[in-house]
Amino acid sequence: MECLTDGGYQTHGVGKMHFTFETGPETMWGFEGRTMSEGGKDNAFSQNAKDHGYGHVTDSSGVRSEMYYIPQVSPLPAELHHTSWSVDASLDFLKGRDQDRPFFLMTSFTKPHPPFAPPQPWNKLYRGPEMPLPKVPQDSEALMTLWNRFQNRYKYRDQGTDLNLIRQMIAYYYAEISFIDYNLGRLFEYLKQEGLFDDTLIVFSSDHGEFLGDYGCFGKRSFLDASARVPLIVKYPGCEPHSECKRPVSLVDLMPTFLEFAGITPEEDLSGESLFAMVDGRSDRDTIFGHYEQKEYASYMSLTEDYKYIYSAPDETEYLFDRVRDPDETRNKAMNPLFVEKTKEMRGRIIDYFKDEGYTETLDGDTWKKYGKKSMPEDPDAYLLFQDPADSIPHIPGYETDVNSKKHFRFQWFDNRYDTV
Repeated sequence: MECLTDGGYQTHGVGKMHFTFETGPETMWGFEGRTMSEGGKDNAFSQNAKDHGYGHVTDSSGVRSEMYYIPQVSPLPAELHHTSWSVDASLDFLKGRDQDRPFFLMTSFTKPHPPFAPPQPWNKLYRGPEMPLPKVPQDSEALMTLWNRFQNRYKYRDQGTDLNLIRQMIAYYYAEISFIDYNLGRLFEYLKQEGLFDDTLIVFSSDHGEFLGDYGCFGKRSFLDASARVPLIVKYPGCEPHSECKRPVSLVDLMPTFLEFAGITPEEDLSGESLFAMVDGRSDRDTIFGHYEQKEYASYMSLTEDYKYIYSAPDETEYLFDRVRDPDETRNKAMNPLFVEKTKEMRGRIIDYFKDEGYTETLDGDTWKKYGKKSMPEDPDAYLLFQDPADSIPHIPGYETDVNSKKHFRFQWFDNRYDTV
């Protein structure tokens, strides 16, 4: 955004920013303006709900904590739901923009992030009994990492499986995606009416996926496809409708894509490559890399069209998936004697990449540094997480308890610390 702003673009962000909520030039992350739904109860989204008579709603996107993965109906009507509001705020920007400058608009939706809470009547667009069951391959526990077990615990999903509940989660997840689709239609229709649609680069993507019961897991923090493979739909002037490029790409490729389209040359080398270079053959890159967390809790990935390699440091375990013969990632081949050389090759790709980048603290020569295996406590209540807005905690005279009268707890990762609010 900073490069585009410096290059003469009017840049604006709407919705879920998920980084630095304060305002001011030092915290705008390159945007000229932002209309945010985060940063306290007085953000633009909450204020809009309050202005329409819903100021009493404290969990405007659904109740989290113990209810995090319990399907629920949005406490706000469809027209005030975060998805609708995000498009409304985007339209407000477009209608009031500086028409003497090109624009960059980031429209960022909270949903379908849990809690899964579509508004009425979208909550009945799909029904649980018609939904597919989650993908749970034979021996799928062997594919779970410490992060999967940690997430299942703090999301209250490690005390048994209720397939009807999971199917209802999926139904509400689908409903929220369709609600995004419907509202994006409103945004695109405005661009068409204003004669902007054909000349505008539009990219639809996401920051992560969702297990939704696949492998017996919930959440993200994994390089399995259910978590890490995200949508990437691109519309640009002259593109061929419905065409598909199957080369592996990464979200770090978006910045060079935007800058090339804008005709801006970055002053520094970028980690990614333009998607246009992928399509027209200017790029010969055949591997992308992933990196989550660091040191003893890190996970790493190298990915080609044919294979995916993952290393989980807290488990001290390697994973190799044959993306051609096993596209559903049902079996780890890293320990298979027939794939020893391929595992070594894919491991070498990411280690060589880290060496070139100067990131060597996690390496021990040509292999991974060992920190010792980590494990989860056996106590089923250990690491449960609370994520409640402070003003949602009840303070009802005569009904005070030790829990609700004083503190609101938030668990902090694996070090067994609790912050209180």
